[in-house]
Amino acid sequence: MALKEIKERIRSIRSTRKITSAMKMVSSAKLHKAQHAIENMLPYSASLHHVMNSLLSGEYANSLCDDREVKRVAIVAFSSDGSLCGAFNTNIIRATLKTIEEYDRLSAEDIRLYTVGRKVFDAIRESGYIVEKNFEGLAEKPDYTTIAEFAGSLIREFEAKRLDRVELIYYHFESAGKQMLKRETILPLVLSKLQEEKTWSVAEYIVEPSREALLRVLIPKSVKLKLYTALLDSSASEHAVRMISMQAATENADNLISTLTVEYNKSRQQAITNELLDIIGGAFGW
Repeated sequence: MALKEIKERIRSIRSTRKITSAMKMVSSAKLHKAQHAIENMLPYSASLHHVMNSLLSGEYANSLCDDREVKRVAIVAFSSDGSLCGAFNTNIIRATLKTIEEYDRLSAEDIRLYTVGRKVFDAIRESGYIVEKNFEGLAEKPDYTTIAEFAGSLIREFEAKRLDRVELIYYHFESAGKQMLKRETILPLVLSKLQEEKTWSVAEYIVEPSREALLRVLIPKSVKLKLYTALLDSSASEHAVRMISMQAATENADNLISTLTVEYNKSRQQAITNELLDIIGGAFGW
């Protein structure tokens, strides 16, 4: 490789490295913000979980727990609006399409598809499916009001028996280095797990207006919280994966620059040696 070509490649890679390094810093800042949002939500989630555990003593029936034959299903998939985040979007898209295929016994009208993020929205449409609604921009800026209103509409559809199941497909955030792809059913709601975790008896407290009335309010809130939690998890996972991807790209650029610099110095040294040999050869008539 010519010296000029090596020098140009080094310049180009350094330019790319500046971009990947900047993107890593931006993703790191966004990840910190997303983690902070999750941390702020956790006390509320824990309190709601604790109260519901305690109220669910004995038998309790709720329309949102009606486990019936699935004739109509809603699938909500969470991806990102942008790229450069490794296999994050690819895995979400693959899992979503696989889930749709599992309901091939249902007609297209009975499978409602909702997306958060442009990547999964575009992929589903390109696969020939109709998306009921895409919440573009929500992945970048999670908003509880928007997702709670959406959850409310799903709850109403389920209660009216126009939906028999609601599934979520998203990445659960565990840490900056670990995210888990999840497929979770949020409707019908399974209360048996909560009942098994009951920590104290409702008989120890005075509940107004009544246990049943309170649960009628809290159970829909828990469904909304599940949807919001999935949104926050997905957002944090996206930024974590992008940060790691950009860090890897920056390190690869550093390694390549180092290799090319060595190659450049060797080629330059060889060129100088050849010039000296030519000069000496000319002086001695070689």
